[in-house]
Amino acid sequence: MSDALAREPRPARRHDREILALAVPAFGALVAEPLFLMADTAIVGHLGTDRLAGLAIAGPLLTTAVGVCVFLAYATTAAVARRVGAGDLPAAIRQGMDGIWLALLLGTVIALAVLPGAPALVDAFGASADAAPHAVTYLRISALGVPAMLAVLAATGVLRGLQNTRTPLYVAVAGFAANAALNLVFVYGAGWDIAGSAWGTVVAQNGMAAAYLVVVVRGARRHGASLRPDAAGIRACARAGVPLLVRTLALRAVMLIATAVAARLGDRQVAAHQIVLSLWNLLAFALDAIAIAGQSIIGRYLGAGDTDGARAACRRMVRWGIGTGVLLGILVVASRPLFTPLFTADPDVRRTLLPALLVAALSQPVAGVVFVLDGVLMGAGDGPYLAWAMLAVLAIFAPVALLVPRLGGGLTALWWAMALMMAVRMVTLWLRIRSGRWLVTGAVRA
Repeated sequence: MSDALAREPRPARRHDREILALAVPAFGALVAEPLFLMADTAIVGHLGTDRLAGLAIAGPLLTTAVGVCVFLAYATTAAVARRVGAGDLPAAIRQGMDGIWLALLLGTVIALAVLPGAPALVDAFGASADAAPHAVTYLRISALGVPAMLAVLAATGVLRGLQNTRTPLYVAVAGFAANAALNLVFVYGAGWDIAGSAWGTVVAQNGMAAAYLVVVVRGARRHGASLRPDAAGIRACARAGVPLLVRTLALRAVMLIATAVAARLGDRQVAAHQIVLSLWNLLAFALDAIAIAGQSIIGRYLGAGDTDGARAACRRMVRWGIGTGVLLGILVVASRPLFTPLFTADPDVRRTLLPALLVAALSQPVAGVVFVLDGVLMGAGDGPYLAWAMLAVLAIFAPVALLVPRLGGGLTALWWAMALMMAVRMVTLWLRIRSGRWLVTGAVRA
């Protein structure tokens, strides 16, 4: 396919259909995920302030432990999609099983570390004497569900690589509903207090993992793929995941630095920062859905040896990213009088919030390009470049952000630093795309 043909309406419409078919269900699944903790928070909040404070400490610890392992989904998606593109479904499913086995091993290690280390972790976060016992209880019980949580990540990657984002949506919605129902039964019906909330999450996550495994096992049997753990395959999955782990840790470091700087600016500033950051994360779900489509589509094209198709799909997704970013930015600005009162009634916080929010809205088109190109390079299996690029972004962002309070800047200046961070990310990713070095074809990226 030539570049001219790739720009014709018919191929563009085909890419649009592919992107929508994968991105829309992926968006639904992404939105369903944070509802787990929201359900826990709503139910535990009625048990008392000390329980809610315990959850406020244990919840982020748990989500961080699981969140840094998101590479299990990313790396598995790319590897499976390549084999799908090469027409080797048994190998694709075998690759997916290796990712699931790696997830179970990592989850077991994390759980075994958290169980005895929960008191020390809670104490390190400065929990009060009233909240600490509840935080330890929630964290220890929830740790039992970590292997299932990581298996869900890897299995989601398998299905995305197989160009199936609908099943993850159905499983995520069912899991959220089960989690909410079990929490109510265990907390209020059985009277298990905060432990009931943790057990509800553990049971729901194990149920989700079981549902995924049923789907994957059926596919393996249908195509004659082995389900046994393969040491070489698991090691290969781990090697592919390490660069993406580094990338994720660097990105989280950026967010932690931003929050730490906001905290040094004062209570009003950090309160406004939390509101802007929450909205930023919400908008990211829509952009990440396009990135997930990119991982699946690009991996499949490169596995089939179709570099022209990969380039054309990349161009189309960039347009989707820009258009979605513009739309999201306009929605934020237009709807701010409606949602701002939901977050705070403090007029000083509102005044501090507004200019920072406008900066975040203006940066959404750039964020759209960043998310798309990130997904494209993940789909291409270009993890090492993504790791080095994100470390370079961190090296630029950290001193700029830390200079904000020294130079007398406020929250708006901090969010301009965030916008700079996104712009630098866009440049590093665009340079890689322009180089063409990501266009490595074949069932396995050499």
